[in-house]
Amino acid sequence: MKTNAIVPETTVGLDLGDRFSYFLFLDRDGEVVEHGRVATSEVALTRKFGRLPPMRIAIETGMHSRWVQKVLEAAEHEVIVANPRKVRLIGNNDTKDDRLDAERLARLARVDPKLLSPVQHRGARAHVDLTILRSRDILVAARTQMVNHVRGVLKAHGTRPKKCSTRCFESRVEENVPKELQPALFPVLETLGTLNIKIRDYDRKIKDLANNRYPETQLLTAVNGVGDLIGLSYVLTLEEPRRFKESRTVGAFLGLRPRQRQSGSKDPELRITKAGDRDLRRLLIQAANYILGPFGKDCDLRRWGLKLTARGGKNAKKRAKTAVARKLAVLLHRLWVTGEVYEPLRQASRQKNAGKQRA
Repeated sequence: MKTNAIVPETTVGLDLGDRFSYFLFLDRDGEVVEHGRVATSEVALTRKFGRLPPMRIAIETGMHSRWVQKVLEAAEHEVIVANPRKVRLIGNNDTKDDRLDAERLARLARVDPKLLSPVQHRGARAHVDLTILRSRDILVAARTQMVNHVRGVLKAHGTRPKKCSTRCFESRVEENVPKELQPALFPVLETLGTLNIKIRDYDRKIKDLANNRYPETQLLTAVNGVGDLIGLSYVLTLEEPRRFKESRTVGAFLGLRPRQRQSGSKDPELRITKAGDRDLRRLLIQAANYILGPFGKDCDLRRWGLKLTARGGKNAKKRAKTAVARKLAVLLHRLWVTGEVYEPLRQASRQKNAGKQRA
């Protein structure tokens, strides 16, 4: 999305709400010429902005921003989708007011659109396909909650369920349910069986998408700990890898970079920014946990992460897991852009050959 740095004749801040949105118009000199409310619907927005001359309109990213952007751009307006996480003046303001938010959006967009840290919505097809992954996540979360509920109830009545995966929990635990608890727990177990079927259906859809529609996913799944789910989520979330000039910036884009608050000689260790896509960040950390776990295969990432863990200190294992997730995000982008075949011990081989040459 290209933005024009020249001050436009009219700049609009549009604070999107679920039912109504607040708009504020600024002229070229920065004076307020109009403000008010408009229903958050395609008909109302088209009626309000469809007949006006081209303007610069700033909105915040959110639930409605995707379709609102399409409606406004269809009316030939320049639309800037602001990232509130990076615009402290909006996101962390103590005085939350629709009119003030609309005015701040308008004034920042009027001066320089880059101040709003504009975001670009992913394409329509990628958005729909990513919804399949998100829907699966919802079912998996519901299954986990149900399994925990059944385990808790049984333990409270002196029965300890057998250890097993959530996929086979329903069939394994049914015979251990006391007679008096069957009316309460059997419906939950039946629902678990249905959820397992639906989740398997989603898994088949995800595998089909990864193999056929997004074959580049196969480059990523060669990495230990990265399956179709994580690989496809990575491809659909980033969508266009070339927009990142350097692979190392992907970690920061996904919120896996530590916050920085350096002042003079002080440079404290802070938590990660948690910017970007929350679901992909969670999946990458899960992959890092597997890589560092007992079932992880020997590779450069695992060796590097275990060295960080061995340093000890407070939360060393947690920090190592996050660092591996960040490095994994960089590695996946590199494989995607270059098309190279993944070599698990590439760095170790280089060091070994370098040692032989020195000897």
